[in-house]
Amino acid sequence: MSAPPNEGGMKPPERPDTPCVAVCSTTFDEICRGCGRSVVEVAHWVSMSDADKEVVWVRILAQGYPRRNT
Repeated sequence: MSAPPNEGGMKPPERPDTPCVAVCSTTFDEICRGCGRSVVEVAHWVSMSDADKEVVWVRILAQGYPRRNT
């Protein structure tokens, strides 16, 4: 399934369906140590728009997520 072009006429990069890496832990704060998403983002991921998901992807990748061995 391809994504529609964004405002600049370019497609956003293809991403996995979810940033989850099955290293789920929010023991010390509200951010998952595996994927970098907030508890709310994880809970609402399936209902988020592609644009909203892309915003999360850009943020977590810039922060060094997803992490498999944390």
